[in-house]
Amino acid sequence: MKAMVLCSGGLDSTTCLALAVEKYGKDEVLALSISYGQKHQKEIEAARAVTDFYGVPLRTLDLAQIFADSDCSLLQGSTAEIPKSTYAEQLTETDGKPVSTYVPFRNGLFLSSAASIALSNGCEVIYYGAHADDAAGNAYPDCSDEFNNAMNTAIFIGSGKQLSIEAPFVNKTKADVVAEGLRLKAPLHLTWSCYEGGDKPCGLCGTCRDRAAAFAANGIADPALS
Repeated sequence: MKAMVLCSGGLDSTTCLALAVEKYGKDEVLALSISYGQKHQKEIEAARAVTDFYGVPLRTLDLAQIFADSDCSLLQGSTAEIPKSTYAEQLTETDGKPVSTYVPFRNGLFLSSAASIALSNGCEVIYYGAHADDAAGNAYPDCSDEFNNAMNTAIFIGSGKQLSIEAPFVNKTKADVVAEGLRLKAPLHLTWSCYEGGDKPCGLCGTCRDRAAAFAANGIADPALS
């Protein structure tokens, strides 16, 4: 294997997977889907549908116990409601701290765990779908360019300079991600982004709002809402 892709089943990771397949070919790509104790399994189901579409093997990992003490509103153990507002609106209420749907240091843990599995499978690079809109205003600090650079340095040095990470959208917007997904003919209709686990996306949570706006910026409707 040449590349590992962290595959959440959402728009960003699916477009990352499409990029990796385009560059390396599906036979050189391994996907990893990580459970973190989220309230529903729609993300995992979407990740499997997307990797089946590409014919890429999917590994799964359960890190739920690490987040057992967190009150993040996305997690099973939390009684907090998932906010039905934009991230910008939520940040006005958090005094600049991460929003309530921030899972503590999730990307750091995901990348560290992925590094061990990637090295064991001979991968040279890990792709993940962090983008600038998620990092904006400190909503998700582990999606920022600064975080990505620090993690890349740590993983590159800690792997004996055998492995690096690639966040192709870290300085791009969600609309840019959709544009790239459309160019690659990625199966965006199979993706799931909503924080709720209903039959259809709620259309109101922060990620649903960002997703709909990103599709609208590209002149099309979100296929998940059709």
